[in-house]
Amino acid sequence: MDINVENNLKACRRGKVDKKLLRKQIKSSHTLLKHEGIRTTSEPTKNLVVANGGLGNGVSREELSAVLKEMGEVETLLMPPHKPYAFVTYGSEENARKAHNHLNGQILQCREENTVTLYLSFVHSVPCEQQVCVTLPTGLVLVEDFVSPEEEALLLAAIDWSSTSDDVTAQKALKHRRVKHFGFEFRYDNNNVDKDKPLPVGIPEECQPVLQRIMESGHTKFMPDQLTVNQYESGQGIPPHVDTHSAFEDTILSLSLGTKTVMEFRHPDGRVVSVFLPARSLLVMQGESRYLWTHGITPRKFDMVPTSDPQFSAPTTCDLGALNQLTLSKRGTRTSFTFRKIRHEPCCCAFPSTCDSQGAPSPPSPPSLPRGHGDAARLEEEYVHRVYDAIAPHFSSTRHSPWPRVCHFLAWLMPGNILADVGCGNGKYLGVNPEVISVGCDRSSALVQICAERGFQAFVSDALCVPLRTASCDACISIAVIHHFSTPERRLAAVKELVRLLKPGGHALIYVWAFEQEFKQQKSKYLKNHNPRSNTAKDDTEPDGKSSACTGSNLEDNMKSASDDYKVTNDKLSVHINRTAFNSRDLLVPWHLKEGKRREGDSREARADIDNAMCQIASKDSCPDKPESSIRSHCNVDSQHKSERQSCRVPVFHRYYHVFQQGELEQLCMQVEGVKVQSSYHDQGNWCVILEKDFGS
Repeated sequence: MDINVENNLKACRRGKVDKKLLRKQIKSSHTLLKHEGIRTTSEPTKNLVVANGGLGNGVSREELSAVLKEMGEVETLLMPPHKPYAFVTYGSEENARKAHNHLNGQILQCREENTVTLYLSFVHSVPCEQQVCVTLPTGLVLVEDFVSPEEEALLLAAIDWSSTSDDVTAQKALKHRRVKHFGFEFRYDNNNVDKDKPLPVGIPEECQPVLQRIMESGHTKFMPDQLTVNQYESGQGIPPHVDTHSAFEDTILSLSLGTKTVMEFRHPDGRVVSVFLPARSLLVMQGESRYLWTHGITPRKFDMVPTSDPQFSAPTTCDLGALNQLTLSKRGTRTSFTFRKIRHEPCCCAFPSTCDSQGAPSPPSPPSLPRGHGDAARLEEEYVHRVYDAIAPHFSSTRHSPWPRVCHFLAWLMPGNILADVGCGNGKYLGVNPEVISVGCDRSSALVQICAERGFQAFVSDALCVPLRTASCDACISIAVIHHFSTPERRLAAVKELVRLLKPGGHALIYVWAFEQEFKQQKSKYLKNHNPRSNTAKDDTEPDGKSSACTGSNLEDNMKSASDDYKVTNDKLSVHINRTAFNSRDLLVPWHLKEGKRREGDSREARADIDNAMCQIASKDSCPDKPESSIRSHCNVDSQHKSERQSCRVPVFHRYYHVFQQGELEQLCMQVEGVKVQSSYHDQGNWCVILEKDFGS
């Protein structure tokens, strides 16, 4: 090839690459302006914003700093918490230009096989670092390096995890961690202690010097007589909780061994404080922090922690959300020693609204994940079907706007096509395309009645056994239904039933709630509408949840046994805090029933039904043998100042959800024979797929 022609081709290729890079850079600048209010400039400065180079993208300070420093002296590197970008200020404009030219479009290889593409743009100024310490919960004290490395090794060696179960220490393998109890067993079925049945083994002798030092330091006035040892592997955690008032005295002592972690404290008013717990540190919870705030550990493999760079001083006793000098830290195996003193008299704390000894509302113990199909059917009956029947009028009043991409799928159907909406809710999609023959079914008879009042064809059915002929439908939709099934086998069976209904060449659209509520640097409406001062949901902007379709219908005999996630767990489902990111994939989501939020078109009978349901459920005792009690938490009012009648007007119901991680829905559908995934996408906090049935099926 002629040398001039070859040079021209290379120049052409470079030109295309440069144009593509410029388009990506401009797009990232527009995204930063639209979602973060960050305005970039074409004029070179010492300051750069690094898109995709933030903690929110899984990039650590050390990884990004190493790349940036190759271009010259870095004065400051600012990485805001949870954000997908960072700010860097170079010592000179020349070095900033060099970084802009050489690092734009560069792929950064991060830990855990995570790769990101960096896009750099000039900015006139960098936001001021606000290293303001948020006040920790009253009564919370963190003591770093409370035990020496030698004491840490001695304590860890004292715990024998070799046996899978141990009656002497009440060892259990929970879903999120391993646990041993000494002195007394803490029972997770009733969140309390059997004080008349001490365990054969007390607190290990190796703990006595540590406990003596705790007493001498004045951190507690009671010598603990109960110890719970939790072992967390990377990616494990514990749901938010308050240690039962009537079970233990005021002071709770938690010793972190093995590795560091981050613990979240949540106030009933919605405030959240993240506290960094270094290895070998002692956490002391007294007063308000012990009795009123919940504490928990989010299950994840990486934490945002203060940087170890001596250039920065980020105190561990600050709320991590208020710090900018953070980095990512991979979790290791952490073992916590939690020391408590058994309480033998009723609690007389200053927080009666949360005190079970003082008659505070005590919500029923959350259910465990099911171990088999019978457990799953009962869980869905109580935490899905009964709930939607009770909240149907209020739920329907918040489900009035069809989603655009669902409408696009329905508009694509040909005149005369037959459409089945499995789990149709109030029927809002049944009338979108009047040229197709639409029929809906739902497990909730109350929602089906609303469909009938609107003139739609709908019937009561479950999603695992729809009474329609095989291969009778041109299209099926399942919008926000399958995430209500509580085992992988039942979710798979729901997809198989949709495919059974399709004609060869027919299409199915499936929506499920996504674990990733922030995707491609954009928050879903569910997160955008979060009010940090409140745990109530604006129900009309919640992802498009509706009634699960199923009770216990007969499943195929050859179906696989429940997965390991459902075999070994005694753990309870956590209750999700509305409008916040998900901490686990299986959870209970509150529905706050509000009397004033009803459609003008709701029938008088529907209003009477909801009134009856509210008061019937509110009047039930909180006994485990009465299913109605398990679907409602007590009202968020002080029972000492509100009458029982007033309290029953604002109950809170809990619905079971399994939120899907990226790729999980596609993997589920690919297990079904005779169908292929035509496309998949993320839509406002939901994972979505379009399936096509093979012509040979």
